[in-house]
Amino acid sequence: MAVFLAEAGIECVCIPDAALYAMMARINKVLVPAHAVLANGGLVAPSGCNMVVLAANQNSVPVVCLTDMFKLTPLFPHEGQDTLNDFWSPMSVVGYSQWNMEISMLAEVDFVNPVHDYIRPELISLYVTNVGSFQPSYVYRLLAEYYQNDSWKVSM
Repeated sequence: MAVFLAEAGIECVCIPDAALYAMMARINKVLVPAHAVLANGGLVAPSGCNMVVLAANQNSVPVVCLTDMFKLTPLFPHEGQDTLNDFWSPMSVVGYSQWNMEISMLAEVDFVNPVHDYIRPELISLYVTNVGSFQPSYVYRLLAEYYQNDSWKVSM
C-alpha cells in the first residue's frame, strides 16, 4: 500500500511493528482495510490491525477504515464466524530453513499465526465506502437500507 501511495505522490512512512507505539504520537491518521464489516459496527481486519488500532486509541489518533459496501455483513461477532478462527502456516513467521537449523530450540514452540483480527466498533472513527462515509453506529442502518430482511438469514 505504501508503494501505491508513494507513486500517487502521497507522503507515507512504513513503521516496523516494534516501533509502532513509539511512533503513534507523530501520526495524524490510521487507515485500515476490511475483510468484513459486522452488523454491530465491528471490523474483521487483517492480522496485526488490532495492535495498530489499540495504539492509535491510546494516542487519540483517528482510525479510518476503507471498505466497500459488499463487505457489509448482517452477522455479529458472536455468531459463529469461522473467519475469526482461520490460521496461516507458521512458514510466514519462521522459514523452513530456520526450522531445520534450530530444530532443538523450536521443537517446544507453538506458532499461532491468525489470518484476521476483530476490532471493536468503539475503536473505529469512520468507515469510508464507495457510497459515502459512516460512523460505526450507523452500520446497522446501512444494512436495513441496502439489504432486504430475507437476505439477513444466514444458514451455517
